[in-house]
Amino acid sequence: VGGSIGETSALLLLIGGIFLVTGIIDWRIPLSYIGSVFVLYIVLFLTGVSQLTPIFHILAGGLMIGAFFMATDPVTSPITKKGRWIFGICAGLLTVLIRQWGGYPEGVSYSILIMNMFVPLIEKYTLPRPFGRVRRTA
Repeated sequence: VGGSIGETSALLLLIGGIFLVTGIIDWRIPLSYIGSVFVLYIVLFLTGVSQLTPIFHILAGGLMIGAFFMATDPVTSPITKKGRWIFGICAGLLTVLIRQWGGYPEGVSYSILIMNMFVPLIEKYTLPRPFGRVRRTA
């Protein structure tokens, strides 16, 4: 499958991603990102909206490099487990929306950038509150 530099070999990207998951990055963002894209494209394929199979959408373009190498950046990704699930699922949803109905053929970079803007909001609602802390009243 054709693509930009670094996107063309899905097998090598998968091997590199598995290497990273074994101790460098958390597995929740890549799994939820790729999984949500896969599930959404199954629905779109079965309803006839997308003519290409879900496997094609997983292996085509920058989804693998985005899921394993860009979305898991420790500086810009959420720190909580629940936040990482939310980040990955929403990034997958945005990728499908941009790829399917947007004017840009590859939505991975845009979806990750958009979700990076929402990380502070995700963290605000997913960070646990310290026990015994009194809530401020207005």
